[in-house]
Amino acid sequence: MKAVTPILRLHEHRVWTNHHLWESCRTLDAEQLHQPHEIGQGTLWKTLCHLYAAEYVWLSALQGTDDAVAPGDVAGKLPGNQEGEGAAKDLAELIQRWQELDQRWSAYLGALTPEDLDKTIYRKSSSSYQGQRIGSKAMDVLLHVATHAHYTTAQAINMLRHSGQTDMPPSMLITLARSEAVT
Repeated sequence: MKAVTPILRLHEHRVWTNHHLWESCRTLDAEQLHQPHEIGQGTLWKTLCHLYAAEYVWLSALQGTDDAVAPGDVAGKLPGNQEGEGAAKDLAELIQRWQELDQRWSAYLGALTPEDLDKTIYRKSSSSYQGQRIGSKAMDVLLHVATHAHYTTAQAINMLRHSGQTDMPPSMLITLARSEAVT
């Protein structure tokens, strides 16, 4: 198996999970989306924006832009703090932007080669190495995006549960695999 194969599968899972998470969030009103929680980014809305922003900035880095900021993020803030000009005004707009981003990801991943995984990708840190330009292997960036999405989705699902939702979106890779299983 080529090293690219599990990377592609993890990103397929990321997209599948995001889409299920969106569908669950569509049933919420604005008050529920902005309800404070003591986990994640503090609200479901901020957590969704954080997920989107992370996917946006890391794809930009993979494509050669080391200092990208997602639309609406305020410079110097952590991804997901959608306070600035250009921020999505509601869930429908955020999902539309995310669907467009999914198309960019699909094109990038569709052209991914084993050699690409060893390339050094640079990103100006917005977290623990504030402002420093740091290089990482593309494989590590791709794994980070997928595992970050999984971790953050778990926080979002926990927020949904605390918001009174009873029908939780599927999020496990094995659930995706079983839904595709040929009997």
